[in-house]
Amino acid sequence: MSEHAIKIENLTKRFEDITAVDGFNLEIGWGELFGLLGPNGAGKTTVINILSTLLEPTDGGAVVDGHDVVHDADAVREIIGVCPQEPAFYGHLTGRENIELFGNLHEVPKDLLKARVETMLKKIGMEEDADRRSGTYSVGMIRRVSTVMALVSDPRVALLDEPTVAMDPISRRAVWDFLRELKDKGKTIILTTHYMEEAEEICDRVGIIDQGKLLSLGSPMELMEQHSVENLEEVFIKITGKKLREGV
Repeated sequence: MSEHAIKIENLTKRFEDITAVDGFNLEIGWGELFGLLGPNGAGKTTVINILSTLLEPTDGGAVVDGHDVVHDADAVREIIGVCPQEPAFYGHLTGRENIELFGNLHEVPKDLLKARVETMLKKIGMEEDADRRSGTYSVGMIRRVSTVMALVSDPRVALLDEPTVAMDPISRRAVWDFLRELKDKGKTIILTTHYMEEAEEICDRVGIIDQGKLLSLGSPMELMEQHSVENLEEVFIKITGKKLREGV
């Protein structure tokens, strides 16, 4: 493995009428659970899409475990698991079938896949609903299945774009515990979230981004102490000048 799980240097992404990511620099270590925070339109999903090889940068670059996301895209895809903001699953299949499909695409051995799926479904509290057609699922259930789909291949790096949105508190905490277990096994996880208490609770470090620029970086406690506030939401408001409801 390379020194850093992820290294981003001067990353810029321009579209026709907007610069979505602007000179972004970041290094993330192995076994780190990193939270990328910011209002809607801040550039979070664009960063995730570049790291997952779905978009190419305009300038600068990024590497995942030493592999360039443009020039070594196939190698990057072997390393990562992705939970996109928009669910990518088949509504006519059950939750279990969707997860197994992704496992098969990643060539996970069948015996291992079956055991892994069963374990993961239990960890996120979906074992009772796993064999229902997923087109009948609530949004929170879809996010839980999407998270498992991203992780079923046992990736070294997981890119999770708002994985717990619309989940009830019990389900959200089950996912938190699951992500902590993966981190303890040396996995690197980037998650975007609008839940400041989530980032405060589980992230080793967070980066606050707005208008494509990384404005602040540190552990939740470091940022709270730096800004003399009691929680991460107040840090967010101080740095971005926006209340949380404006960023959701």
